[in-house]
Amino acid sequence: MTMEETNTLKETVISVLKTIYDPEIPIDIWTLHLVYGVDVDEEGNVKIVMTVTAPNCPVAETLPAEVRNRVQAIMGVKNVDVELTFDPVWSIDMLSDETKADLGLDGEYGNFSTSDFLY
Repeated sequence: MTMEETNTLKETVISVLKTIYDPEIPIDIWTLHLVYGVDVDEEGNVKIVMTVTAPNCPVAETLPAEVRNRVQAIMGVKNVDVELTFDPVWSIDMLSDETKADLGLDGEYGNFSTSDFLY
């Protein structure tokens, strides 16, 4: 696979990640910054490093599996490795100002902390 094909495949992977939503928050996992890294090699192997909103999140097992299955279905992807990490721990501070506003976390409703989102 050429470098251009590898880059195109990575863009496709990211496009698919933008269609996967956290079931508790109506925002996709890419916009939520739950994906820390996407690497695609010249063989079509994909490595995704991601997190969930809290270590005890009810989708900590199912969300990475969904990511793996959806990315594996992309033409040109050979293997998918999804690594779940909590380093760094996800925080609402990772969200863009626009996403915070979409979620009502733009200051109009008071201050929130990460603990407000723990299960």
